[in-house]
Amino acid sequence: MNFRKQHSIEPTPMQLAPLVDVLFLLVIFFAVTSHYAKNEQVLDISVPAADEKEDKKEEIRNVGEIVVNIKSGGEIIVNGQTLTEEELLVKLKNITSIYKDQAVILRGDQVADFQYIINVLNACQKAGIYNIAFATQKPETETPK
Repeated sequence: MNFRKQHSIEPTPMQLAPLVDVLFLLVIFFAVTSHYAKNEQVLDISVPAADEKEDKKEEIRNVGEIVVNIKSGGEIIVNGQTLTEEELLVKLKNITSIYKDQAVILRGDQVADFQYIINVLNACQKAGIYNIAFATQKPETETPK
């Protein structure tokens, strides 16, 4: 004798609310990411090429890095704002008063005079920033004919 009732297991319906939430978060993530990535690509700066001695993975950038762009005419651009050397120094001093180990990335145009880059380096030194990196791109390899 079989006293148990046999129940058929009904398939659970697909829940749309969590799916919509996840898709909404993905849209927000890509919108914010593209906004910050656009800041570096908008500027008309061609950084010089450099060979790497070691094959390294792409280094992960720190959240608080400041990207200082130096155009060929000597204009200094930080976060889309054109600054003078004095304004850059004030901005860097304000930031280092809060964050002692502030990182700065210099993106100098390859045809810019070296003096413009030295002036920005002097401003960084006066502000107490010693964590400075230079942005370069990989050299284009020519294909043999």
